[in-house]
Amino acid sequence: MNKKSLVPVVVLMSLSCLSHAQSNVTLYGIIDSGLNYTNNVQTARTASGLAGGHQIAMIEGGSAGLQGSRWGLRGTEDLGGGLKALFVLESGFYSNNGFLNQGGAEFGRQAYVGLSHAIGTVTLGRQYDPVVDMYGPFLAAPQWGGYMASHPSDLDNALNSRRINNSIKYRSANYRGLTVEAMMNLGGTAGSFSNNWIWGAGAGYAAGPFSIGAGYLNIRNPNTSFFGANPNAGPATTNNLGSFGSPTSPESNPVFAGYASAKMLEIVGVGAGVSIGSANVNFAYSNTRFEDMGSSSGPNTLRYAGTAAFNNFEVNAKYQFTPSLLAGVAYDYTRNGGAGGRGGANYNLFSAGVDYFLSKRTDVYTVAVYEKASGTDSLGQSAVAQITGLTPSTTDKQVSLRIGMRHKF
Repeated sequence: MNKKSLVPVVVLMSLSCLSHAQSNVTLYGIIDSGLNYTNNVQTARTASGLAGGHQIAMIEGGSAGLQGSRWGLRGTEDLGGGLKALFVLESGFYSNNGFLNQGGAEFGRQAYVGLSHAIGTVTLGRQYDPVVDMYGPFLAAPQWGGYMASHPSDLDNALNSRRINNSIKYRSANYRGLTVEAMMNLGGTAGSFSNNWIWGAGAGYAAGPFSIGAGYLNIRNPNTSFFGANPNAGPATTNNLGSFGSPTSPESNPVFAGYASAKMLEIVGVGAGVSIGSANVNFAYSNTRFEDMGSSSGPNTLRYAGTAAFNNFEVNAKYQFTPSLLAGVAYDYTRNGGAGGRGGANYNLFSAGVDYFLSKRTDVYTVAVYEKASGTDSLGQSAVAQITGLTPSTTDKQVSLRIGMRHKF
């Protein structure tokens, strides 16, 4: 090779080294899978009532495990002067069959780009909301319980079952333990700024062993802007429940499926925790309100009017016995006051879990949950137990036990 031919090679190598010095891209992921035993699983609705039976199944982490299986790319570029560009592309998949999760969206978990500085970070795209970011960490589900330990049908979205599309989010830097966050989704409807509009805010504070966090989310026309905007659920189609339920099984989400005609959805969550040595205890409260029902936002076969409000209370605790062994317990109570003076249901959920880390990246775990329901659900039927991520029960009780394995890379 002569000297002239070496010049472009040297230039390209120099540019490559310069680019590498200023930016980085990381490939990461999680694979979570396991076996579940669940009793009283619905199989059909007959003239004499619900039919069902016991089930043993391999279920992907995104339905019943600690975390949904995923792979992603994240990167940053140093722009100088303390300013950085960043991006995240994250794709969810089912580890038991290889299919894409989130309704088949290529990057259905997250997809955003942004700028970061000492004063905070601004990002644009498909993202988690302030309730997830600020309130969610105080719950058992994201810590050790997974999807089965989340609130019924994840009604307050604390476990990020649904993301916010077309969103602009600002998150401040941590200032003496305080972090604040704000988000807005532009509805994009010509002539109506507020149609399908979503906005939210939150804050968190930590000092020594104590921490507290709160988040708020305001959603206009939730049947289309929030539920229908997510690939794993569509707006009103072939059934009477719209995006709040499965297009083929009305019982797939009896907790709040009947409230699809709400003009507005409001969620507020507050959590607080304390850590003493190896022990951690958290208290959390959320209020979820389906307001102005009877609008054109979705179907309303039961002719609901007014507001249906859910109040949720959770207490959880965990203990790190050794660096490799973690155990937790939780109790969650959810009360639906009904709508227009009709109905109302109660859900009591007990959860326990043990997680053993074989290494920093690989762990095996078991989670057991028991749910008891009472009253009348959103579909005007006797409330049945509904453990999040699993098929509803044929009765007011349901138990599920999971043994799983998770690997991070």
